[in-house]
Amino acid sequence: MASVNAVGSEPTGGAEFAIDVRRSARRRRTVSAYRDGQRVVVMIPARFSKAEEREWVERMVARVTANRSPRRPGDAALARRAAELSARYLDGRARPSSVRWVPAMRTRWASCTPADRTIRLSRRLQEMPVWVQDYVLLHELAHLLENGHGPRFWRLLEAYPRTERARGYLDGISAAANLPISPDDDVDQDEVAV
Repeated sequence: MASVNAVGSEPTGGAEFAIDVRRSARRRRTVSAYRDGQRVVVMIPARFSKAEEREWVERMVARVTANRSPRRPGDAALARRAAELSARYLDGRARPSSVRWVPAMRTRWASCTPADRTIRLSRRLQEMPVWVQDYVLLHELAHLLENGHGPRFWRLLEAYPRTERARGYLDGISAAANLPISPDDDVDQDEVAV
């Protein structure tokens, strides 16, 4: 796979993005792109001419960097959700003193300090489905009732219907982060057939 680097200013409020174009002989009918921080990676078939490359890079960079307004709940909404989850799945027994979003954590999705009853969720979760966010939040709420990950802890999470699915989703994201083309802290991806 060949790679071409360029820098361009895109219509996203003047933000500069490094553009990484990757040609692949195995890619035949699709063009895809994703944003990785301040870099946009565009993957195209190797057979594309320079003119086709320019056209598709421009099109895909515009799609990926378009001003999207994803739903990003604040700390107050997160605290309300924690109270709802505690009431629904833990009989209201888990009562954190604070629940807040924090900058992306390097090795975890969230953390809980039972001594002061605080819960912190990585902002990386804000890009994930709500049911995944709920699982992580419920997981941390359960730590207010049970410190470790023993059988009693997992019994607290049995009532949440998407526990295994959410764990698999997070495992997949973690595994993908180790691949050469991976979703990192700030990723938007689009793919179109050509």
